[in-house]
Amino acid sequence: MVKIVGVRFRNAGKVYYFDPKNYKLQSGDHVIVETARGVEYGTVVGGVRPVEESAVTQPLKAVIRAATAEDDARAQRNRAREKDAMRICQEKIAKHGLEMKLIDAEYTFDNNKVLFYFTADGRIDFRELVKDLAAVFKMRIELRQIGVRDETKILGGVGICGRVLCCHSYLSEFAPVSIKMAKEQNLSLNPTKISGVCGRLMCCLKNEQDTYEYLNSRLPSSGDTVTLPDGSKGEVSGVNVLRQRVKVLVDVDDEKELHEYDVKDLKFRPRRRKDKGNKDKNSKGNASAKGNTDAEDKELAKLEALDKKEGKSKLDDN
Repeated sequence: MVKIVGVRFRNAGKVYYFDPKNYKLQSGDHVIVETARGVEYGTVVGGVRPVEESAVTQPLKAVIRAATAEDDARAQRNRAREKDAMRICQEKIAKHGLEMKLIDAEYTFDNNKVLFYFTADGRIDFRELVKDLAAVFKMRIELRQIGVRDETKILGGVGICGRVLCCHSYLSEFAPVSIKMAKEQNLSLNPTKISGVCGRLMCCLKNEQDTYEYLNSRLPSSGDTVTLPDGSKGEVSGVNVLRQRVKVLVDVDDEKELHEYDVKDLKFRPRRRKDKGNKDKNSKGNASAKGNTDAEDKELAKLEALDKKEGKSKLDDN
């Protein structure tokens, strides 16, 4: 067993693990650690705990020290300097006429480097911009192109649920999201209703996916034939996934009537639940939705393609 402590360098950022040495650290404490970017100031999450050696990447870097009042003041000064860095970089971008949107500026704790995060539609030749910025700041300059999800994670906002965005408040890493998840949850496949503030598929589609997959596997599909408690047959008209209720069309005196049953009172062939590792064989045309216009279907396909292309977050690189 080895003791570790989780450290986060930005709000809702990725958690990295370090050797706490003999420091008594608790969640919320600030520490100074060495990373690939140099000496950094981070916040402890979760406190010190023992884990198996195989569960962490070796060699495990050690915490340099618990942050002092002087370290806290230095970190605050860096945050204040970042506002000026943003203003200067904006001026230089306008001077060079570059098609890029500056999102954030960040000083490393040791003031060895300043990073600028930006978004752009394509590749940007910013070599002259870097030269100008280096002449002003007299330190290493790094410009990092990020995606719209990362932009939203930095800037924050409020989702359609009325709460602070998940990515800005607690979501440390982006999980892959697909149109199939919206279908599984029986949501409207209108692009405007399943897209987040960032314009990509909502991250929260992933939150209940496993639950819906399990509940759906216990229900028949619309159009299936089921055996009713009295032994007669009926055709499934619809299902209530969360209540586990099934609406069935039954023949009553040469007429069709709609009755509702608890799923456990019906007999039918259950769905075959797909393994997570298996790809959906019918994935072609997966973004197509019944009742959608061609424009909406194209927008859905575009959303799914952009999600796959954007990949993982580029904010944390320690």
